[in-house]
Amino acid sequence: MTTGKAVWPWKLLLAVILIGMAAGVWGAVNRIDYTWRWNRVPQYFLYQGEDAVKIPFDGQIEKVSPMGDRVTVDLVAESGDKQQVEVDAEGLQVAEGDELFEGDTIGFNHAWHLGPLTMGLWTTLWLSACASILALVIGLLAGLARISQNYTLRGLATIYVEFIRGTPLLVQIFIAYFFVGTVFNLSRNVAGIGALAIFAGAYVAEIVRAGIQSIARGQMEAARSLGMNKFQAMVHIILPQAFKRILPPLAGQFISLIKDSSLVSVIAITDLTKSGREIITSTFATFEIWLTVAAMYLVVTSLLSQLVFYMERRLAVSD
Repeated sequence: MTTGKAVWPWKLLLAVILIGMAAGVWGAVNRIDYTWRWNRVPQYFLYQGEDAVKIPFDGQIEKVSPMGDRVTVDLVAESGDKQQVEVDAEGLQVAEGDELFEGDTIGFNHAWHLGPLTMGLWTTLWLSACASILALVIGLLAGLARISQNYTLRGLATIYVEFIRGTPLLVQIFIAYFFVGTVFNLSRNVAGIGALAIFAGAYVAEIVRAGIQSIARGQMEAARSLGMNKFQAMVHIILPQAFKRILPPLAGQFISLIKDSSLVSVIAITDLTKSGREIITSTFATFEIWLTVAAMYLVVTSLLSQLVFYMERRLAVSD
């Protein structure tokens, strides 16, 4: 067993290496002729915006009643119908007796809104989650087909795996959206999720196949001797054991899927990457935004890695 005296020099070496890397990055940053504007970044997570309150008809401002920081405005239409709206006192744009036309602004309400980076992150998460679930189902079925004794199933699964793994994901996304999506009238979200799921499913299939084949043949024979059929033996005996072995590579594939989801931005899905690109186009804060986007991807994948590590420890207890 390694003692504390034997470990501390390596910890010191690790600290020296990390400090050296940080110093190198700091030196490289200082050599770049670039004005950093990190103060711009927070507004793209959460910002306070003004929501315009408009009159829904041609009419008149009958009464304006202050209520602290808010103002109640009574509206009267030409037909005699009345309506009451509330706006922020500092955002009020009208006065009693004003004649207004439909669509004119009465005032503004200040409210907090999610910024484009937050909305892009949400899109990335739900796209990746949907694609991961579908990929797991596709990969499980294709993996079982890969080890099937049925020649047709095994052949189809092999063709699927080899074709998907042998072509770029970007090309598959274009085919899914511009060809398959056009033929079946699919939305860009459905096409993007489908392309990601089919792509990841091919790799999951190989992971599942390898995991099942790593289980000793005697496990299946023992289950059959107890009266189980092949399906029961696979579900209750083989797959639970294989799952423990394939969990790390399976998690790695889903982590890669989160990062690969950035490619759906090419079909105008506003995910985290596309949101970052749009912000850069309008602000020219290139380094700040791309570093922030990278950090957000890192946080998400790190949390997933920790979750998988926790699951591995829980499953190891039952061994």
